[in-house]
Amino acid sequence: MGIESISLLLLGTFVLLIIVLGMPIAFATGLIAVVFCAVFADLDSLAIVTFRTYGFVNSYVLLSVPMFLMMASILDKSGVAHDLYDALKIWAGRVPGGVGVMTLIAASVMAAMTGIIGGEVILLGLVALPQMLRLRYDSKLAIGIVCAGGSLGTMIPPSLVLVFYGLTTSTSIGDLFVASTIPGIMLAVIYIAYVLIRCGINPKLGPPAPAELRDIPFTAKLAALKKVILPLFIIFSVLGSIYSGLTSVSEAAAMGVAGVIIAAAIRRTLHWTMIRDSLFTTMSTCGLLIWLSIGANAMVGVYNLLGGITYLKSIMTGLPFAPIVVILLMMAILLLLGMFMDWFSIMLLTMPVFAPTVTALGYDLIWFGVLFNVNMQVGYLSPPFGQAAFYLKSVAPPEISLNHIFASVLPFIALQIVGLLVVLFVPDVALFLPRLLHQ
Repeated sequence: MGIESISLLLLGTFVLLIIVLGMPIAFATGLIAVVFCAVFADLDSLAIVTFRTYGFVNSYVLLSVPMFLMMASILDKSGVAHDLYDALKIWAGRVPGGVGVMTLIAASVMAAMTGIIGGEVILLGLVALPQMLRLRYDSKLAIGIVCAGGSLGTMIPPSLVLVFYGLTTSTSIGDLFVASTIPGIMLAVIYIAYVLIRCGINPKLGPPAPAELRDIPFTAKLAALKKVILPLFIIFSVLGSIYSGLTSVSEAAAMGVAGVIIAAAIRRTLHWTMIRDSLFTTMSTCGLLIWLSIGANAMVGVYNLLGGITYLKSIMTGLPFAPIVVILLMMAILLLLGMFMDWFSIMLLTMPVFAPTVTALGYDLIWFGVLFNVNMQVGYLSPPFGQAAFYLKSVAPPEISLNHIFASVLPFIALQIVGLLVVLFVPDVALFLPRLLHQ
């Protein structure tokens, strides 16, 4: 059987096992790897796949993953992020949409502390959404702010998406973090501008802060900023050490864990039960990610052994289009997959083909990593399986339906696509800082 037929058979089997039968992706990809290796090669070839998988999970940088997960878990349980929102919301002032803007600023700072979307959306859903609804914000605008702000965790470093992208494509994770900084801030600014413009045109969408928040003395507002010191300390301990070149990503992640533990101790919320629960959450998530890595690496390894990766690369590079059109085609594929799959599965299944194609077309993999990151942020909001919507639904008031949440995020999806196009057609938005730091 030729590689063309094998490719179609593999795709059909993948769809059958995952979509039709509902088999977990990790087990489906592992099963496909073993069966296709036995049928089209030989079982001894699985030894090569084993070495490939071992090389991936044995990577030193992978140590940063449980550290970042533990940071997010401790932040969620210690109340540091809650304090951050409380400190910022009193600065909302008399500007229509002010509380929404402060929610987005708080979300940006939280993204720089954790890089985990699920916990951030849930926290904003518990803390910020009721506040905006109480202030008579338009429910669609408030929901969109929470989901879009929470999704910034993929863009603003540290980001688990970038960590695994760097591992999969053998690119510098530190450079990816640096490259994603300006686009992440740019998206946050786009969201803020959208909220201010909409609420400026129609103040009923986001009424100004109530008197108890507007009339707070300036000295009291400055005093409230003390609650921002701990989050900034955590951000500096992670990103500052990476950008300054003092530590690797894994070492910086460990410093971040130490930072959140110190912050929890200062708040007097550090206790054994919290640490135990955080460890349990961390290791449960790590187990899921490792199994997904093993299954996807095995399947991709077998497919590569059969010549599939080379075949697909030749198709992509041989298309009768300009290179930028091929990149646009990749973006369309990623956006489509993002509507139905999680970022981790998309990355492990597409990057073995996309990464060498991007290099062959003469583009920078760091730049493409930022584009991939924005695509996955869109995927977090996109119906019918946008994860941010389901996270928010789990903590939203009962009267807010899933359909209402998806309708609310549509304008923010459009803003994300605007950001994607800016990075796509103005690569220096992503590459300026890495070039500056390498001079």
